Amino acid sequence: MKAVDSHLLTLLKKSSQFVVPIYQRVYSWQESECNQLWSDIIRAGENEKLGAHFTGSIVYVAKDQSTNTSTEPDLIIDGQQRVTTVTLLLAALATHLEKLPDGQREPVEGFSPKKIRNRYLLDEDEDGERQFKLILSQGDKGALISILQGVEPSDDASTRVVDNYNFFVRKLNDSKLDLSAVCKGLDKLVVVDVTLTRNVDNPQLVFEAMNSTGKKLSQADLIRNYVLMDLPPKAQEKLYSAYWRPMELEFAGADETQFDEFVRHFLTVKTGSIPRLGDIYEAFKDYSTSLASDDDTIDPLVIELREYARRYCAIALGNDPDPKLREAFKDLDQIKADVVYPLLLEAYSDLDLGTITRDELLEIVQMVTSYVFRRAVCRVPTNSLNKTFAGFGAAVRKDRYVESVKAHFLSLTSYRAFPTDDEFRAALQSTDLYNFRRRSYFLRMLENYGRKERVTIEDYTIEHILPQNENLSAVWKADLGADWQDVQHTYLHTLGNLTLTGYNSEYSDHPFVKKRDMDGGFKDSPLRLNRGLGQLEGWNATEIEHRAKRLAEDASRIWTRPELPTDVIAEFQQTRQESGFSIADHPYLLSSARRKLFDRLSAETLSLDSLITRTFLKLYVAFKAETNFLDWRVALGGSASPGRR
Repeated sequence: MKAVDSHLLTLLKKSSQFVVPIYQRVYSWQESECNQLWSDIIRAGENEKLGAHFTGSIVYVAKDQSTNTSTEPDLIIDGQQRVTTVTLLLAALATHLEKLPDGQREPVEGFSPKKIRNRYLLDEDEDGERQFKLILSQGDKGALISILQGVEPSDDASTRVVDNYNFFVRKLNDSKLDLSAVCKGLDKLVVVDVTLTRNVDNPQLVFEAMNSTGKKLSQADLIRNYVLMDLPPKAQEKLYSAYWRPMELEFAGADETQFDEFVRHFLTVKTGSIPRLGDIYEAFKDYSTSLASDDDTIDPLVIELREYARRYCAIALGNDPDPKLREAFKDLDQIKADVVYPLLLEAYSDLDLGTITRDELLEIVQMVTSYVFRRAVCRVPTNSLNKTFAGFGAAVRKDRYVESVKAHFLSLTSYRAFPTDDEFRAALQSTDLYNFRRRSYFLRMLENYGRKERVTIEDYTIEHILPQNENLSAVWKADLGADWQDVQHTYLHTLGNLTLTGYNSEYSDHPFVKKRDMDGGFKDSPLRLNRGLGQLEGWNATEIEHRAKRLAEDASRIWTRPELPTDVIAEFQQTRQESGFSIADHPYLLSSARRKLFDRLSAETLSLDSLITRTFLKLYVAFKAETNFLDWRVALGGSASPGRR
C-alpha cells in the first residue's frame, strides 16, 4: 500500500480512469453535503493565506499493479462520494464558462472549459466509455455520462447525480459569484492518495479502517463490500449480477434498515445466537470466517444469503405468491411479530426442500400468530420472545414437523407458556382493548370471522356504545343504575363496549335506544360486530358482559391454541432431554465435597425458572433455557468448575 498527499485535481489528471465497482453503494450525497463542500471551496479560494484544504482520502485498487500513467482504470473503494461531487462541479463549471464572452472563459490559468474537460473529465485519446475519467456504478453511470457529454439525462434517471449537478449549476449562476475563487478553491483541494495492490493488500481491512468519515455506511453496504471487494473484477460482476443485485431488487422500496434486520435473522438461524443490530456486520464476518477453508470461495455463502433473502421478503415484505400465505404473513406483520422470523425462515427453507407442504407452513404461521397475539392480549412481557424463537428450531423434528412444533409450544412453561383458552377469554373480557395497539387488527379479524366477502374496517371508526363522556345524560345513568360511575369505569374500554361504525359523529353521546333506532343505527348496521345490538332494549353491565363473552368465544376460535395428547407431548420432551449420560459418567462429581457443591448449584440454578433443564453430556453438564447458559465441566488437571456462557 502506498499513501501520499496529493492535489485532488492532479490525481484526476494523472489517472486514466477511475471506476466505481458494481458492489459499491450508489452516489448518495445530499444537497447539505454538497453545500458544505462548496463553502469549503469558496473559503479556500478567497483566502490567499490558506495553501490547501484537506478533503479526506481516495483509496483505490490499481489493476494489475498499474500506475497512474498506464491505460488501466483504477477501482475506487473509498472516496467515490468526494470524487463524484468534484467531477459534477467541474462539469457544471466547464458548461458555465462556455457561455461567457471569450475574454472571461478562463478566470484562472488552467481553468478554461477545454482544459477542465480534457484534463479532469475526459481522455481525448480514448473512445467509448474509456474516454470518461470517472465511471460510476449501477443507475448513476448513465446519468454522469449524459452530463459529461452535455446531453440531458433521461427522465427516468432518478439519481442524486442529476440533482447535485443542478445544485452546482444554480450556485455558478449567481451573478455575485467570483469565479476565480471557485477555481482557486478547487486547485487547493488535497487528499491522501492511497494506492492498493491487488493480491498483496487487503482492500476490505483498509476500507473499514478509513471509513470513519463521510456518510456512514449501512450494515448492508459493509456486507456487500466484504463479499465482493477482494474478488477479481469478472468474479465481482458475475456474483453481483447473478445473486446480489436480484437480492437488492427484492428489498426495493423497503426501509433501508430492513436488510440489516434480515441478516440478523439469517445469522440467528445459522448460529443460534442473536447479534445486536449494530454488530451485524461483525457477526456476518465471523460466520463467513467459520465457513471458510483454503479452497473455499465466498460464492456458496452469497448464494445461500440470496435464497434466504427471497424467503424473508416473502414473509416480511408480502412477496409470497400464495394468497393464503401472503394473508397470513400480513397478519403477522399487523401484530409486529418479527421476532418469530428465525423459526419461519427455517420452516420456509424446509418448504423449499419439500420437507413440509404449503398447508403445513400455513398452519405453523397461524400457530405462531396465535401464540404472539394471545400473549399480547394477556399482557405477557415480550422481552423473552426473541430468545424463545431463536432456539425454537432445535425442537423441530423434521419427520414429524407440525406435531413437534405444537409439542414445543405446549411444553413451554412459566412466562413463556402458550395462554390457555380460559386465560385468553378472561383477558379479552377484562382488558383495555381501546388502547391496545393491535386493536385494528383484532377488530378486523373479528368482523371478518366466517365471512367470504371481507370487510375493510379502515372505512369505519371505533365506537364506544357506552360513551366516554364523564357527564352522562340522565337517560344513560338510569340505564346503568345507581353505580353508573363504577360501570363506566370498569367496562368503558373493554371488548363488550367496543364496536365499529360509519356513524360515529351521528351517534355522539346519545342514549342507546336512539343509537339503535336512528338512520344508520345498530338496527341497520351490516357489520357482524353489531349483530344483536338492534334487538336489545337497553345497555348495561349485564349486556356488556354477555356480548364480551360471545365475542371472546369467537376470538378463541380465530386465534386457536394447538392441541396434542399429553403422552405425545411427553414423548417429544423425553426425546429432547435424553442424552444417554448420567452423573455416573462424571466421576469427578462423585466425591462428597464436589457432589454437595454440585447439588447446591443445580438446585439454585433450576429454581430460577421452570423452563431451565439440566442435561448430562459426555464431557460436561449443561444447564439450558433456550440455549446453554451454564456448563459444569472438568478442567485440565482433573478439577471441576462451572463455566458461564
